[in-house]
Amino acid sequence: MNQAILNKETMKPNNKIIIFTMLAMFLFASCGNLSSEVENKLNELKNKTESLDSIINKEVEKVLTLDSLINKESDKVKKLDTLINKSSSQLDSISKRGSKLLEKITN
Repeated sequence: MNQAILNKETMKPNNKIIIFTMLAMFLFASCGNLSSEVENKLNELKNKTESLDSIINKEVEKVLTLDSLINKESDKVKKLDTLINKSSSQLDSISKRGSKLLEKITN
């Protein structure tokens, strides 16, 4: 009977060590899987970020191109406005001269 008690007492610490070892292995395995999953998610996020950055850069280029076109057209409109103003002034001058000539003829 002493032998049975001695075996039970010596078995208890061994069971605790085995259970502790198993829990530690499970914990490390879980952490390894979690680390791998986190790394995969970070890589996915990085890829999506790079893709979004590329799309944004393309759209910014489109906006810059449109802005350049608007500036060119604005310059053309300014030139046309200047020509119209000059033509209008010349027409006014011709009209005034014509009116003066008519007055001289009628008087």
